[in-house]
Amino acid sequence: MTNSSEQRSLPASILGILLALIGLILAIGGAWLLIEGGSAYYLPTGLAMIVSGVLLLRGRMAGAWLYIAIFVVTLLWALWEVGLQPWALVPRVVAPLVLLIALLLIMPTMTRARHRWRNAGISVAVVLVAALIFGWGIAGNYIPAMQGQLPGSRYAMADPSLGATGADWPAYGGTNSARRYSPLNQITPANVAGLQRAWAIHTGDLPQSAQIRSTYGAENTPLKIGDTLYVCTPKSMVIALNPATGQQKWRFDPKVSDDAIPYTAACRGVSYFAVPDAAANTACAQRIILGTLDARIIALDARSGQLCRDFGQNGQVRITDGMGQVPPGYVSINSPPTIVRGTIVTGHQVLDGQDRWAPSGVIQAYDAVTGQMRWAWDMMHPERSGPPPAGQSYTRGTPNMWTIASGDEQLGLVYLPMGNAAADYYSSLRRPEENRYATSLVAIDVATGKPRWSFQAVRKDVWDYDFGAQATLIDFPTARGAVPAMVLPSKQGDIYILDRRTGQPLTPIGTIRAPGGGVEPEQRAPTQIVSLYHTLRQPDLTERSMWGMSPIDQMICRIQFRRASYKGFFTPPEADRRSIEYPGYNGGTDWGGVAVDPARGVIVANYNDMPNYVRLVPRAEANKKGWAPRDQARGRIGGAEGAGDPQAHTPYAVDVNAGWRLPFTGMLCKQPPYGGIRAIDMATGKTIWDRPFGTARTNGPFGIPSMLPLTIGTPNNGGSVVTASGLIFIAAATDNLIRAIDLRSGRTLWTDTLPAGGQATPMTYSQNGKQYLVIMAGGHHFMETPIGDEVIAYVLP
Repeated sequence: MTNSSEQRSLPASILGILLALIGLILAIGGAWLLIEGGSAYYLPTGLAMIVSGVLLLRGRMAGAWLYIAIFVVTLLWALWEVGLQPWALVPRVVAPLVLLIALLLIMPTMTRARHRWRNAGISVAVVLVAALIFGWGIAGNYIPAMQGQLPGSRYAMADPSLGATGADWPAYGGTNSARRYSPLNQITPANVAGLQRAWAIHTGDLPQSAQIRSTYGAENTPLKIGDTLYVCTPKSMVIALNPATGQQKWRFDPKVSDDAIPYTAACRGVSYFAVPDAAANTACAQRIILGTLDARIIALDARSGQLCRDFGQNGQVRITDGMGQVPPGYVSINSPPTIVRGTIVTGHQVLDGQDRWAPSGVIQAYDAVTGQMRWAWDMMHPERSGPPPAGQSYTRGTPNMWTIASGDEQLGLVYLPMGNAAADYYSSLRRPEENRYATSLVAIDVATGKPRWSFQAVRKDVWDYDFGAQATLIDFPTARGAVPAMVLPSKQGDIYILDRRTGQPLTPIGTIRAPGGGVEPEQRAPTQIVSLYHTLRQPDLTERSMWGMSPIDQMICRIQFRRASYKGFFTPPEADRRSIEYPGYNGGTDWGGVAVDPARGVIVANYNDMPNYVRLVPRAEANKKGWAPRDQARGRIGGAEGAGDPQAHTPYAVDVNAGWRLPFTGMLCKQPPYGGIRAIDMATGKTIWDRPFGTARTNGPFGIPSMLPLTIGTPNNGGSVVTASGLIFIAAATDNLIRAIDLRSGRTLWTDTLPAGGQATPMTYSQNGKQYLVIMAGGHHFMETPIGDEVIAYVLP
């Protein structure tokens, strides 16, 4: 019987229906989750919300008091489960809080009591103030504290590449040592807030076709040599600019056709070579070496942009000679070749996931003056040093080097971060040599093309954990003195310090027992190595790590977590159900690499922290879906990289939900942060500071930007630059901002909003007495940032 002071109201009825529907979903999902062995919160909460909704629909105030009790229990449960972690509390508390406020506003319509509207207003005000105080308090406590002190200058490291940054930026990583460091100090933490745009130019390489635009990702880091800045575009065009004004000096278009574009149209950079003893005014005495998307190496006169006709055949060589059948788009060069002792060393990208017997990953070397081949390293034929015999081809399906090598002029070594054998997620068809060199750093003698040593990070990799980043060459302090060494970051988050002469670890390496099982249990290595020096990897996921924007999508993620195969780090992929790969293939450090301050001995690493949700798809099922290797007529069949890769000539295709997203809202299932940036004491491997990296301003459910300037820690691709003044310059995150970060504390000192995604590593140089900062704002299809074609320079006023 209804209390005489109670009455039915339309708002209460509407809210009651909404609560009952939400409760029904939570009850059904909660029962499913309980069956899967998950949290017991959702089923009783759902049932209680159904009762609350029915009572509200009948005009009973008891329904309101019941929901208030549900909210209080929910808040206590959330605090018990995740404590004061602000982003973890969002799906547990925010949506229930919104419903609570709506209920408090509706309650006066359900009663005739005096002062009901005044009391409702006071209640809402109290709830809002309490929520703001609570949110402000936990957000303030969430700012990570300094874990160590930034060391002062303590080393004097020479550069073994014999290059130097400062006035110039002569190689992709600054020099072939890949430190991404500049001794410039005009821009400082004290004045960086005044940084302004000096100039901006459009490259003009921006297609009109939506299909082609969806493949673009301008990842370029320009070079600066003397009075010229060199920029390359996604389709391998090269533009020479005045570094002070941005005015174009010349442009070269290699005329790459659209069908040559692989997953991503990208040019990460070009290379520079000065011909020894050549007269300064001689044509092609200084050269720009360009690798193209259609697998050519082209030599250009650095002053005029004209082809160096004495190089190869009329200024170019084709690296696909000797590879056999190469469909368009299967072999491309999107990373700058590395030039050591006058030898151009290049790898190439092979279109991922298409065919076990895709074109070879052979590494090739050419004379930087003549273009003649000096050697080719086909790991399956170590007896060869050049092209295959007539009628044969380089071995198909072998691991390739799609990223950037570093080089040591003094030792005559080039260091190759190697990828995986073709068909990343199936290993039974791999040969011993592939198992030896896949997911390894291989040191090649540049004179002979023979491996000097190799270091493998993952045994029989079926997680796409190929090395994506350059090794950074350093001198590492030991009890015996400074040792020629390298910092080697990995996708799985481990950072290794190796003697670059021998490949021997200089810091501790541990061994962990790896999970078995999967579709090839006999192939899985029983143990894997991990770095005991430093790792960017976070603890294993748990059900409590699941996220979303509401209790419903968080519950769905919990169900997916419970149903998947997850045995921790190195969980192998399955065919009968999904498996969780954490970190995912874009985890840890990718092609942006790390930056090193060689004077202070500090490593700066931005990193990703996202899982993949993976399933091997049996061949018959993949055939029904139409997943087949790309060809010129059909284009690529499937989704984003890994999401529908056919892996032809193996028993399984693969479906990778990169980042592990919900299908409707597009939200990620793992709670934030999804990326961070960290400063590490190189000598000890200890963290100096660690921060979530990237704001939520361009992220939100259903792909709608929230515009909230809250630090959430976003996915990021692209590296950083460190300067002698103690600044880190970096874009990389999906919020389309370029930042200056204080190397001492990790705090952001300056930002500017880019017109497109900044998935490129910036660079800095000096011209006419002024220090400039330059970034390519071109966006990236995989990171889902806006596509553009601007090169932007900043300078102090």
